Amino acid sequence: MPSLGADMEAGKLTEWLVAPGDRVARGDIVAVVETQKGAIEIEIFEPGEVAELLAEPGQTLPVGAPLARLRAPGETDEGAAATPAAQAEPETRPDRAPEPEPVPPSAPEPAREAEPPRAPVAAGGGADEAMRASPAAKARAAEAGIDLGAVAGSGPGGAVLLADVEKHLAAQEPAARKAAPASRAPAKPGLDMAEMRRAIAAAMSRAKREIPHYYLAHEIDLQKAQDWLSAQNATRPPDRRLLMGALLIRATIRALGRVPELNGRHEGEAYSPSKPVHCGLAVAMRGGGLIAPAILEAQEKDPDAIMEAMRDIVARTRSGRLRMSEITQGTITVSALGETGVDALFGVIYPPQVALVGFGTPRTRPAVQSDAIVARLSVTASLAADHRVSDGRRGATFLAEIDRLLQEPETL
Repeated sequence: MPSLGADMEAGKLTEWLVAPGDRVARGDIVAVVETQKGAIEIEIFEPGEVAELLAEPGQTLPVGAPLARLRAPGETDEGAAATPAAQAEPETRPDRAPEPEPVPPSAPEPAREAEPPRAPVAAGGGADEAMRASPAAKARAAEAGIDLGAVAGSGPGGAVLLADVEKHLAAQEPAARKAAPASRAPAKPGLDMAEMRRAIAAAMSRAKREIPHYYLAHEIDLQKAQDWLSAQNATRPPDRRLLMGALLIRATIRALGRVPELNGRHEGEAYSPSKPVHCGLAVAMRGGGLIAPAILEAQEKDPDAIMEAMRDIVARTRSGRLRMSEITQGTITVSALGETGVDALFGVIYPPQVALVGFGTPRTRPAVQSDAIVARLSVTASLAADHRVSDGRRGATFLAEIDRLLQEPETL
């Protein structure tokens, strides 16, 4: 079970996307784990063949518990010990770590008490199948008011997938759909906001306790950037238009070239600078809560690519479907308030990162130009940074570089 955040202690395995005997490559999605941040897709870090699935959908496992065994290329069961298949930090996991006792599923399953802990699951219906369903399948079944036990699963181990639910619905007659029990009150799908708030509090308490923050703020003239955006968007269809947020993120990423020590992670007693920029984007959840998944390799993206990545990551965050790498590999975070009417924000660094950049609401303000007072669009940019890695002078250089770049938007 990978660690998917500074506050995470355990996660619930909800879906396997592979089966024993499947070959996998680095970066493949092999499982889905449910946390306070939603359903997170778990990636593989080493190529090989799935030798054995050690955990079943529905189990809640502590961080570090093995989920599966991976057979290296050319390796046999009689050879070296198999390798854990999914880990967030593969270089630090212990060799031959003892396998923990299986954790019971979150809901009782009396019919399975006499079965071996990892017995194969037969395809078919029943209450046991309802525990083996993807988050999307559960949500669709709850929406349609159908019993997952009546749906035949086609996923690994007989798991019910979204396509299985849609197929089941398509096969039903309208009258049969209306006959679904009206008394059923399925649990509302989605994130547990109380749990998310607890997780945010734990991470931010740790950050304020362990990270020596310093703060800086600087007002930036955005009029040139806004004029350039207006000219660009005038000839674009609505789905291709750029938002100011894309330029703010692009300028932040470019400014790290001048002050690279703000891009990295401080873990334990050591700071590790990062060459790639995995830029976290703070996304407000509807109903409350905040998640900051990373746009990976953001230094390679121009404003259009950043805009596309922003749309994608916001949509998947709010639907509760993110990748493990997007949650665990961030190297700096940007939080922009947009049109919420607040002038500035002073954020808390998300550990183990060492900096967070905040942008308030862009406003038209009076400014002095050539001895005249004119109306100009401007924004307050703030920096929360780790004093173990940088100091105020370097932070000021960073904010000034963001300002300079936004005065030349065509170069971004």
